[in-house]
Amino acid sequence: MAKNGGMGDLMKMQQKLAEVQEDLRGKTVEGAAGGGMVKATLNGHHEVISVRIDPASVDPDDLELLEDLIVAAISDGRSKAEEMAAEEMRNAVSEMGLPPMIANQLLGQ
Repeated sequence: MAKNGGMGDLMKMQQKLAEVQEDLRGKTVEGAAGGGMVKATLNGHHEVISVRIDPASVDPDDLELLEDLIVAAISDGRSKAEEMAAEEMRNAVSEMGLPPMIANQLLGQ
């Protein structure tokens, strides 16, 4: 491969990965806890977009439970967002036709 072609290929890869990262900002996942009593929506950058709480789950005498449910819903959403982001990156790297060893290094695996 020519030297200029290699740099051009590298720049295309970087651009593609940057596009995937930006696309992830617009994609969302939902985490839940307590059988869906608390739901958290996160985007592909792991940012919390919203939290919904079923009013029936609010017990003024047990706010600690509600706090735990909120944390659990966000954690569930974060795990799903990480899975989604990893899948999107794997797909992008696969489309580039990179050897698996290089693809794994790019993805930190």
